[in-house]
Amino acid sequence: MSITTEAAAPVGKAWKSKEEFLGCVILTDWILLFVLFLVLLGSYHIHYMLLAGDWDFWIDFKDRRMWPTVAPIVAMCFAAAAQSFFWTRFRLPFGATVVTLALLVGEWINRYDNFWGWTFFPISLVFPSALIPMAFWLDVVLLLSGSWLVTALLGSLGWGLLFYPSNWPVLAQYHQAAEVDGVLLTLADLIGFNYVRTGTPEYIRMIERGTLRTFGKDVVPVAAFFSGFVSMLVYFLWWHFGKWFARTDYLANDEI
Repeated sequence: MSITTEAAAPVGKAWKSKEEFLGCVILTDWILLFVLFLVLLGSYHIHYMLLAGDWDFWIDFKDRRMWPTVAPIVAMCFAAAAQSFFWTRFRLPFGATVVTLALLVGEWINRYDNFWGWTFFPISLVFPSALIPMAFWLDVVLLLSGSWLVTALLGSLGWGLLFYPSNWPVLAQYHQAAEVDGVLLTLADLIGFNYVRTGTPEYIRMIERGTLRTFGKDVVPVAAFFSGFVSMLVYFLWWHFGKWFARTDYLANDEI
């Protein structure tokens, strides 16, 4: 028969002390935060992959026209909704950074597990786009202004303008010119041609064709400004989506 000095929980209570109760509350909070992070990761990842698609998958698709136009607009949706949730409910100005970090965690897991682990595509062909600097800008504008309207105007415009410069330090080396069998192409195109992707029709790869060069060959600035203006509209819409999903409904006593 063993003798223990540990005090038993009082009759009718599940905890032995107030400290044990607070520890369970803190543990529950961490579990809920982890589950919320996973929910943001999964939902944002599915949304971004379905709408941005090949423009974010392949290095040779990260061109000067479609990629800086499509990717920021698509990425703005969940960033605006997350900002609305964290700001209106908790007055925390880091919604865009949190949800973008969740997306990039899922992106890197997907790239290493699926693209490299299963199909042996090199990471230099499939690395995800950098979105953290854009999220920092969006959250800083909201923090300093305290207004979602100012964030929709200045933050969203900066979101579109910062996309290409944020990715250029990594992307520049793959835009070096190379001549292969008498054909002038970039290193990104060379990688894409050597790692053929089934189910990718050749017409999709014609990404540099368009009329944006009418503006004096300044393709990236025009695409970035257009992306910023459209991101303003997307921010307005998805801010209200996030606010609607974060609302709290109360029932009157006679309805209970």
